[in-house]
Amino acid sequence: MTPVNERRPAGSRIWHAAVAAAVLVFLLLPLLVTFLFSISTEWEDTILPQGYTFDSYIRLFGDERFLYALGRSFLVASMTVAFSLLIMVPTVFVVALYVPRLEKWLQTVVLVPFALPGVVAAVGLIKLYSAPPFAISGTIWILIGAYFILVLPYVYQSTRNSLRAVNAAELMEAAEVLGASKTAAFIRVILPNIMPGVIVASLLSFSIVFGEFVLANMLVGGSFEVVQVYLYHMMGVDGRLSSATIVTFFALVLVLYAFVLKIGNRKPRAGTPSVQGKEETV
Repeated sequence: MTPVNERRPAGSRIWHAAVAAAVLVFLLLPLLVTFLFSISTEWEDTILPQGYTFDSYIRLFGDERFLYALGRSFLVASMTVAFSLLIMVPTVFVVALYVPRLEKWLQTVVLVPFALPGVVAAVGLIKLYSAPPFAISGTIWILIGAYFILVLPYVYQSTRNSLRAVNAAELMEAAEVLGASKTAAFIRVILPNIMPGVIVASLLSFSIVFGEFVLANMLVGGSFEVVQVYLYHMMGVDGRLSSATIVTFFALVLVLYAFVLKIGNRKPRAGTPSVQGKEETV
């Protein structure tokens, strides 16, 4: 009988490695070319640039307009993530444990962003919020509201999977037997156990919002210039500066995804929940 863990043939491993390397080159080659162009002094009819300088990056990080745009992007992404977690995590928990018959409706609602293109959503929001009594078009709040809808699927799925992995029903029952109220049990028992999933949802949502362009450009544009809109404006002004912006932007998103992968590989904590004052049983 052939062992289950028998090593794969050498030819199969070489083929898989070759395919993975080809895909990696295909994905990273445009970024490499962009980086070389951002540090080039002259690059016309040669394979590699004829000179190198980091002047574009020095000018980029010395540009107050870029720094303000970067700060606005972080602000919008952070507020969106905080707003999404504050609403969705308790909602998913209550529906999953206490009102399971509503879960199919909640799943349908969170799929709306996949069925509604960004351009259509932006036009509809502009029509709705550009006239009284909802005249908030062009402000940060309409953008945060649109982003809240955009990240719903990611927050929902990550939170729901975490609740299933830790068996939240049994944890709640054990905490209540030890004398904790439902609110205290959720905050002090459920949240610590699903925290890796919540952090993954936060970072993934943050990176998606941080890189979104269509809604930001159409809903707020230059009235609240975020880094995506800044990049769009710079593309027609300075090619090397816009290339440096792209590389910097990609590096920031890559760091966020690295955190997502690192935290996502952690296993949820197992065991009996710990509740302060558990000696005082009912």
